[in-house]
Amino acid sequence: MRVYLPSTLPALRELLDAGALSRPPLPAFAVTGALREWYAEGDDEELEYAAMTLAARASVRLLDRALLLDPATPPRRVVVVAEVAQAEPAPDVDRAAVRVLDPVPLRLVQSVHVDDEAAQDDVRAAAEQLVEADLGSEDAAFVVDQAEGHELQWYATQEIGPLLELQQPG
Repeated sequence: MRVYLPSTLPALRELLDAGALSRPPLPAFAVTGALREWYAEGDDEELEYAAMTLAARASVRLLDRALLLDPATPPRRVVVVAEVAQAEPAPDVDRAAVRVLDPVPLRLVQSVHVDDEAAQDDVRAAAEQLVEADLGSEDAAFVVDQAEGHELQWYATQEIGPLLELQQPG
């Protein structure tokens, strides 16, 4: 099953260094039966894009916490795409939400999707406004939408190391 795992650049570094995402259960998104039923007109590509978009939104949630703990965290959304043997549906979270109950070794990772550096200001602002957006603020929702307007860049697994090296300070 293909899953879209929300992440951050520091967590991507941990994946590369440790060789796995190893703290299950891992929150993820996937093309679930509930998503297919809800988005009946969508083809597989559209459904996968919807799952990835939800993972990117969840990445902003991770960034909200990461930026509080370390303001130097690069404010870029990250989605790790992996093929796993199984995942448990999490309909209490979202129709596309799943929980991956086993560690995800790097060998199962198919690609990663990361914001371009140009998105950083919008993503930082979205992380700061996400709770207000969830509580119904239209102004905050507009800020979050600005970040979601940036397309994530695709990277093959062999490009993760060079991508992270570019993030190192001077």
